[in-house]
Amino acid sequence: MTYTDRKLLPDELGRLAPDAFRSAEKRQVRLVLDDLRSRHNVGSLFRTADAFALDGLDLCGFTPQPPHREIEKTALGATSTVQWAHHEHALAAVRSLRQAGWQVWAVELTEHAVPLTAWRPKGELGIALVLGNELNGVSEDVIAACDGVVSIPQGGTKHSLNVSVCAGIVAAWVTFRPWEQMS
Repeated sequence: MTYTDRKLLPDELGRLAPDAFRSAEKRQVRLVLDDLRSRHNVGSLFRTADAFALDGLDLCGFTPQPPHREIEKTALGATSTVQWAHHEHALAAVRSLRQAGWQVWAVELTEHAVPLTAWRPKGELGIALVLGNELNGVSEDVIAACDGVVSIPQGGTKHSLNVSVCAGIVAAWVTFRPWEQMS
């Protein structure tokens, strides 16, 4: 039997127009970027936030900010639909989010990190995910200020994933909560 399928056309996807998206209800998930250096990664994270209708991004420290052509190259317009804020340091962003009632989890490889496949964030409060610098990861002081640490189980020879790939995996997990369908 021949498999038949076709790609959907853009107008068949049911996506919101940018103005409607900006005012639409968002999932209570934020990405906190701790001193990222790559504008391409930042642009990719804007697209991820748009794709999953996340609450927004917190760009911290020397993380590049829009507008910039290299961010726009990968964001493909998501910088105009995703809310974002800049903070001088990720620690200030984490403390502010926790004070506002958000759960804040670093995404990092630590001794006591909870594997993503075992992670069950609780409650309906927002969840902020701290993603670290491409070379040094999430800073130690920021990890200490978080509610916990989650990691993505890996089996290869490299010790990490690209930060934008990592964010997509964790954002999908927390957004769609597959463990709720497993029970």
